Amino acid sequence: MAEVVELRYYPLKGCAGVEVARAELTPAGLAHDRAFMVVDEDGVFRSQRRDRLLATVRPTVGEDGRRLTLDAPGVEPVAVAVDTEGPRRAVRLFGAPFFGIDQGEEVAGWLSGVLGVRSRLVRVPPEHDRVTDGLVPGTSGYADSCAVHLLSRASLERFNALSGGLPVPADRFRPNLVVDGWDEPHTEDLARRITVGGAELAYAKLAIRCSVTLVDQSTGAKAGPEPLRTLAGYRRAAVGGVAFGSKFAVLRPGTLRVGDELVVDAWGPSEL
Repeated sequence: MAEVVELRYYPLKGCAGVEVARAELTPAGLAHDRAFMVVDEDGVFRSQRRDRLLATVRPTVGEDGRRLTLDAPGVEPVAVAVDTEGPRRAVRLFGAPFFGIDQGEEVAGWLSGVLGVRSRLVRVPPEHDRVTDGLVPGTSGYADSCAVHLLSRASLERFNALSGGLPVPADRFRPNLVVDGWDEPHTEDLARRITVGGAELAYAKLAIRCSVTLVDQSTGAKAGPEPLRTLAGYRRAAVGGVAFGSKFAVLRPGTLRVGDELVVDAWGPSEL
């Protein structure tokens, strides 16, 4: 039996994840996932690809989403009331235009000090209507693409066996769901419809990996060349790059819990 063994959401895009035992799955992914984003003065998103210290910022969102606390090593935490009604400002994510609600000067100053570059914090506005790509379209907040990123322990164990070095932890790949119980690695590539915790997911596409996987998520230091070096030897994708894990759209929201059985209702061929 396949089951959910880890649940994580990432309130602030590029920053530390929050591991939980239970989470609400919304049409845009786990509740509060990538609801906030750090941008530069021109509204362009910041990413661990260039700003690795984002990994050291630990966000906490109140269950009702009305309060955000940020913590980082060596500085006092900052806590702000979340603004969901303020003026919209233009932001850009991978060149695509969206809008965000600026969260004010206090948190902007705090982030600028931690990251060492002038930064602002924005939140997804309530009317955000992004449509994500893939075999099955969906929606998401400020995630790179689709609502849910799923990774199996079998895939991670296969990678670590091939790399022959220090094991790379799951958090380097920043998944939302980690699944155990599949005998074969990369079974997530083949699952087309999934039922879990009363929710339903539909396969969108493979997760193409980038340089964020080279960053130690506890320190923000570059820890490469793994996993990209080993993945390049056996996980080159037809669309380019290397693939590890899969992205899913949400067909039916629900409540997810660690320990939930995950059932594959439909299968398809790998797009690798």
